[in-house]
Amino acid sequence: MAVDARTLLVRPSSFPPKTASAYPSCPSSLPRTSPPQDDGSGVVAQPAQDAPEPAPITEQEVGEYREQDRFLPIANVSRIMKASVPATAKISKEAKECVQECVSEFISFITSEAAEKCQMEKRKTIGGEDILYAMVTLGFENYAETLKIHLAKLRQHQATPGGNSRNAEGAADE
Repeated sequence: MAVDARTLLVRPSSFPPKTASAYPSCPSSLPRTSPPQDDGSGVVAQPAQDAPEPAPITEQEVGEYREQDRFLPIANVSRIMKASVPATAKISKEAKECVQECVSEFISFITSEAAEKCQMEKRKTIGGEDILYAMVTLGFENYAETLKIHLAKLRQHQATPGGNSRNAEGAADE
């Protein structure tokens, strides 16, 4: 069965809105709060709703972004793809564009979940742990375990005197 590369392309207009309900098979569509607890009085306490649900991105808002703002640079995607195949292999332009759109959507999916966690915790900065949490929540546990190891190595490197530590830079500025 031959598959035309153009049939694999995902058009931006076909992307679902970036909400948990847009991905019903993912665990993120489940409530993230603990189940209501019975305090023994027979009355079940309902969890408080701290932050309202963020509004989904509309098609009009998606259309307002330029393509270069929504997608990773095609040169970067191409370089990574070339490193993953034999040197004699060729990668079509359509395949590069397809992977570019898919990886950009994947990053947006993970980032929006991490941003939602930060918003609920009333924080403005997404950290490495937030990305790991989002990956586990969305069903990418295998990737999260590997990334946890790399994050620990990065933090260890940044803490060394020759590393790129924020604490060392901040102390030098004072």
